[in-house]
Amino acid sequence: MTTHIRGIAQYLAAAVLAAFMIAAPAHCKATMAQAVAAMTAPRDGAHDFDFAVGTWTTHISRLDHPFTGSTTWIPMTGNVTTRKVWDGRAALEEIEADGAAGHFEGMTLFLYSPQAHQWSLNFSNSSEGTMSTPAIGEFTNGRGEFYDQETYQGRAILVRVIWSGITANSYHFEQSFSADGGKTWEPNFTADLIRVKP
Repeated sequence: MTTHIRGIAQYLAAAVLAAFMIAAPAHCKATMAQAVAAMTAPRDGAHDFDFAVGTWTTHISRLDHPFTGSTTWIPMTGNVTTRKVWDGRAALEEIEADGAAGHFEGMTLFLYSPQAHQWSLNFSNSSEGTMSTPAIGEFTNGRGEFYDQETYQGRAILVRVIWSGITANSYHFEQSFSADGGKTWEPNFTADLIRVKP
């Protein structure tokens, strides 16, 4: 019943809009066309990572041995510093953390594509010194989702990273792996960040 009513409402709305476009003066039609174009234009996300600029304390948890049923998480604590590049159309994030597993240094280069209206996240750690496969994605309603395909222990997997819970002074990061084409996801790296006030 609800679907039927919604269908009737959509039909009536379309009919009213069509009648308006036929009867409306030319300047009203132009205004309506501009409004429709604005609603359907790709969102400009060039400054989506502006929130991350600054210095943060980070509390990291890394899953020991993904895809084994492990429930052992390795904690680390450290600092993250992020700065703008290219007036915010790119950003460079540097991570340093320590824990029982030792010292960790990582770097992420965020690059915005104005053609695709998407970001690529390019990660490297100091123990390898090479860039990972870029994770590609965008922000919707304050939540960023990014995906890539990699090889983990000889098997092809999907990787998903999510930025969420974003406020002026905190945010949450989560990385997950999927070995079944995205049907299920296993989180394996999380971080909660709190801004360091000047």
